[in-house]
Amino acid sequence: MEESTLSIIISVIALLISLFVLFGSKEKSTTNTEADFSSKPLKLQAFERLVILCERISLPNIISRTAQPGMTARDMQIMLVENIKQEFEYNASQQIYVSQTAWEAVRNLRDQSLLIINSIAKTLPADAKANDLNKGLLETIMNQENAALHTLTLTTLNEEAKKVM
Repeated sequence: MEESTLSIIISVIALLISLFVLFGSKEKSTTNTEADFSSKPLKLQAFERLVILCERISLPNIISRTAQPGMTARDMQIMLVENIKQEFEYNASQQIYVSQTAWEAVRNLRDQSLLIINSIAKTLPADAKANDLNKGLLETIMNQENAALHTLTLTTLNEEAKKVM
């Protein structure tokens, strides 16, 4: 083979490799952009679901949704705790779409709500009615000096969602 033919073959091979690398990298960047674009709706949906979760487990909302006439304080306590746990477990998969900070805020809200319910229930006499527990829970929420954790959690979720948008 002549030297000029060999150099043309090497040039063609180099050109093909360059084109392959060029188009391969564009394809990868397009794939990454598509992946970012396709995950964005999932992330936003996760934030929406977590906001709904926070609203559903806020003590005033959960009390109004679960209260039934004639219940004892102990029955109400059990119902509130079970409802919060079920709501949380139902939405636990959303943690893979949100930041650690956002997920910890939701978890802290759940833990604080359970702590308040159980703490107030312990102070009541054995024959207390559900209305006594509900009244104590609502008074505790109303008397919180700092912003309620519920509000702080919603603020965290909103700020994180805005970063995604």
